[in-house]
Amino acid sequence: MSIISPAFKGYIKLRQSAIDNFMHNPIDTQQQVFNQLIGSAQFTEYGKKHNFEHINSIADFKKNVPINDYETLKPYIQRILEGNQNILWPSPITWFAKSSGTTSDKSKFIPVSKESLEDTHYRSGRDALALYLRQHPYSYVTSGKCLVLGGTHQVNQLNAASFFGDISAVMLQNMPLAVKIFRTPELSIALMKEWEAKIELMAHSTIEENVTYIAGVPTWTIVLIKRIFEITGTNNLLDIWPNLELYIHGGVNFMPYRRQFEQFIPTPNMHYRESYNASEGFFAAQDREDEEGMLLFLNHGIFYEFMPVSEYGSENARTLTLKEVELYKNYAIIISTNGGLWRYTVGDTVQFTSLAPFRIKVTGRLKHFINAFGEEVIVDNTDNAIAIACAETGAVVVDYSAAPVYMTGETNGAHEWIIEFDYLPVSLEEFTVLLDKSLQAVNSDYEAKRSKDIALRMPIVHAMPKDGFKKWLKDKGKLGGQHKVPRLNNERTNLEEMLAYL
Repeated sequence: MSIISPAFKGYIKLRQSAIDNFMHNPIDTQQQVFNQLIGSAQFTEYGKKHNFEHINSIADFKKNVPINDYETLKPYIQRILEGNQNILWPSPITWFAKSSGTTSDKSKFIPVSKESLEDTHYRSGRDALALYLRQHPYSYVTSGKCLVLGGTHQVNQLNAASFFGDISAVMLQNMPLAVKIFRTPELSIALMKEWEAKIELMAHSTIEENVTYIAGVPTWTIVLIKRIFEITGTNNLLDIWPNLELYIHGGVNFMPYRRQFEQFIPTPNMHYRESYNASEGFFAAQDREDEEGMLLFLNHGIFYEFMPVSEYGSENARTLTLKEVELYKNYAIIISTNGGLWRYTVGDTVQFTSLAPFRIKVTGRLKHFINAFGEEVIVDNTDNAIAIACAETGAVVVDYSAAPVYMTGETNGAHEWIIEFDYLPVSLEEFTVLLDKSLQAVNSDYEAKRSKDIALRMPIVHAMPKDGFKKWLKDKGKLGGQHKVPRLNNERTNLEEMLAYL
């Protein structure tokens, strides 16, 4: 039976009840969140400027408040960084989540209020665990520690009263002591800035711990596991952590990595759950292993709108609420939060896999796609095609990036790929053919452009040497758990840089 304290059992039951409530009453729940956000912020500088006091409906909100990105909110955020308060949100903002994202070298500083920490990030993390325990009530997952592989956790001071770090650092620094003792590695290691040294210390310091679950981005979790194998001389993670039963992953599609994890942890009793969290908020987590998609968290201080991708860039872009969305349509996710982000474009695209309850899957980034020839290829397409090609050839992919080769007077276009393999296919040519066929199978627009090589010829695929992407990220100052290789680009700047690493 599970080793869970009575108090924690009671809390988990309360959270499961709250989850049931928003699952069964999603529209009403979101309306309540909307009302609370508008009511709380009506006397802030932003609220006064946009007439929050007179907003009585979501329609009023859309009419009064523009859709924002970081650049449009930056002047307000800059003033908060300088110590001014009651600008975007009424409670004092003293913490900022620093995020560089994957599309820009510029840093973003996302305001983190006490409400967004407690009601969004912490509550969502506990609810992700509550969802797992609902399906596995006799789990031992809480009898050990969670190995957390976050980003570069360094905490920095802006001024006398303000601090910043990535969201992992902010959460760790403000976390109750009672919660910290169930996490590993210790704070001094977790807060290290130098990523390679941190991996080394994490590997050595966690080997003797009773790790029952892991949370982190697959790419960097694999790096840590391989180092642990080198130190211990085993290739079975259960030899080190026999009670390991759960991996909570996010950041990238897990499908291309699943086979590697099943080799590292060779047991049918290992469970994998996806989560969707970012500097701006914790949005969703997988509630059932037999269901596609993640349960959208609806009572966690975030009001959601969904912009059809075709509207992106329009002057008066149309957005939808939950009662208007459709299954398997691509939407940009727009959030208003208890940290003062108003109608903020996160940059991700999602599809709904279920409307009762509302489940989503992340399909890519607004700026991460290839549409040079009308093919409209998104990351979800390429992740699936990679997974199929790997299954057919026995290859294992570490990471990849692709961009278009534009038409010239003599040749038509193509997609050029750089792929780093953990296990190379027997034939790279065969892998390329399967990748192309698989992509045609999941994307009819790509299939049409590939028909008789009308617009697109066969893809060009290069094998990246071991750790090539890691070296590229390091040279760009982006080495660490928060940073990811941009998988698709509609222009060739990143790809041209990466070609130098072949």
